[in-house]
Amino acid sequence: MTNKRILVVDDEPSVTRNLKLTLESSGGYEVAGENHPAHTMSAARSFRPDLILLDLMMPEMDGGEVAARLREDPLLRDIPIIFLTALVSNEETDGHEMSSGDGIFIAKPVDIGELRKSMEKHIRN
Repeated sequence: MTNKRILVVDDEPSVTRNLKLTLESSGGYEVAGENHPAHTMSAARSFRPDLILLDLMMPEMDGGEVAARLREDPLLRDIPIIFLTALVSNEETDGHEMSSGDGIFIAKPVDIGELRKSMEKHIRN
């Protein structure tokens, strides 16, 4: 079985590094990190992820804008996106993903078990 490719986009290098280490050590994932939202398109084109974990709140460009740009690109538009956000708490979401018309949201700090469940549910096969 081949590893699923995950692109983590977050302006905090510690978040991308920790998610990369945690997901890769759990097995089944190859993870790339990007800390500059403006570079997400080129990172996604070169890495060709099966799923993108995207921080919603970033200073130079928010996750919604990044997602909109991804959706405009014919090569990238079908890649599932899970937004990671501190705008809601784990208590508000009961530790589970939330969805709206704009996508799937998981509260920060991320519960790795719940994140993996959500990833497996939404990952591109």
